[in-house]
Amino acid sequence: MIRGVIFDLDGVLLDSIPYWKGLGETYVRSLGKEPIENMGNILFSMSMEQGAEWLRDSFSLQKTPEQIEQDMEEMLRDFYYNEVGLKTGASDLLEELCGLGLPLVAATSSPREHVTRALTRNNVIDAFNGIFTNGEVGESKHSPLIYTLAATSLDSIPSTTFVFEDSLYALKTAANAGFHTVGIFDSAGEPNQEGLKTAAQYYFENPLGFLTQLKEGGIAEFN
Repeated sequence: MIRGVIFDLDGVLLDSIPYWKGLGETYVRSLGKEPIENMGNILFSMSMEQGAEWLRDSFSLQKTPEQIEQDMEEMLRDFYYNEVGLKTGASDLLEELCGLGLPLVAATSSPREHVTRALTRNNVIDAFNGIFTNGEVGESKHSPLIYTLAATSLDSIPSTTFVFEDSLYALKTAANAGFHTVGIFDSAGEPNQEGLKTAAQYYFENPLGFLTQLKEGGIAEFN
């Protein structure tokens, strides 16, 4: 039987990926410059540090990469604090799983302060027993460490724990570590949706799909 659930946040519960993808374009426009074609996809594959250097060089910005990174961090902070909402069905799914007595934790690449404020403002923070961040863990989701630490906090192990992810590489990491996996579609996120669908045990267009199938008895691990 399932003893716990680990949720990625961006693109799974928080509707934040479109903003992340458009961050560079928003930033250069704020400086009076015109974005280049496919800029969102170019930056999305980079770290914040790499993106700042690319922006400086591509637009001849009279700022250091550190200043550019700080500017974008402030934009992200404002977004998480004041704007980002939940994806369709996210609140209902969290409520249902909590009603089943399952402990839930978040495993995210975003800063703790940002996601904590976002979850609080959207009235779902109390659904979580804890939040794990890659920054604090010290390894990316190419490593299973964040998932294994999260499972331990749930008094669970991979074979009794679900992981929800919208990124193919992260879902594969969890699957290879023995976790049950749920892939969640995001129109602005993972470009290889077929790969995500194939790699995941379950795949849904939004969290509400998992809830519907759960209520219909279609999630074998809950039966």
